[in-house]
Order: sequence, then C-alpha cells, then structure tokens
Amino acid sequence: MSLLVESQNPTEPGDRLRNAYAVTTEFLSDIVDQTCRRFPSVSQSGNTARIERLIQSGAWTDAALALIDLELPQWQLRRIAYDEGEWHCALSRERELPDWLDQSAEGRHADLALAILSAFVEAQRLSVPLRRPSVPAMRCDAGALYEPVLSDNFG
Repeated sequence: MSLLVESQNPTEPGDRLRNAYAVTTEFLSDIVDQTCRRFPSVSQSGNTARIERLIQSGAWTDAALALIDLELPQWQLRRIAYDEGEWHCALSRERELPDWLDQSAEGRHADLALAILSAFVEAQRLSVPLRRPSVPAMRCDAGALYEPVLSDNFG
C-alpha cells in the first residue's frame, strides 16, 4: 500500500513546513504528493520504494535527502548549520561557486528534517521553468479618451 494520500489542505507546502512542529508520516506524504513530479514514476520504482521505507520507519532526514536525490538530481546539499536553535540548510546547483555567485535554495527550521524539506520545496519552486511567450506582450493602458493622432510633418 502506498503512503501517498490525497492532499486536502490547500495551503502552500512552504507555509505548511514553516508552521509544522514535527514530521509525521501523513505530513511528509502530503508534501511528497504536492511537490514531487518524479516520485510515482515506474522507472524509479526502486528509489520510490526506498523513500517509502524510510518514511514508514520514521527516518525523516534520510527520506528528505533521498527526495532531493530523486527529484532534483542537479541540486546538491551545500550547507547544513545549527545556529541559535535553528537548522539552516542550503541547496545549490553549483556547490563549488562562492556563496555570493550561486543561486541557492535555503530553508530553516528548529527540526533538521523540516529545514531540509523547506530547502527542497524552495529548490522545486526555483526549478520550475517560467512560462513565457516567445514574443513579449505589449501593455495596452489606453484610457477611454485616448485617440491616436497623426503627428508626421509632411510640409
């Protein structure tokens, strides 16, 4: 039986992670259901079964790291630090670049697994390609009294 259940909470995953106190099987399954695109893939059945086993056994941090490995193979763990009662986690595409040159996804929380999951959700958000048309659109802010006027000088 799959651990994934339909999400019935319409709030954003990032907000849910910030407001959570601890990870539970249902909570992590909901986050996976909302954010993961590759998780139910048949070609990745070995990896998904491993993640489900980690979730069932309560290995939240290992499950979060396995999700990053499965869903965001181009992202790597850049930093995990504990400071003043909070875990800070950063994921990066280019780990060898200096911090100020790299675009990283960061998460923080009092719980380590939730900090990693927060960074994971942020990296998922940054990885979504922007949908833009090939031709830029013009804004049409013409008022009701707008009339085009011929302004060429033919004289």
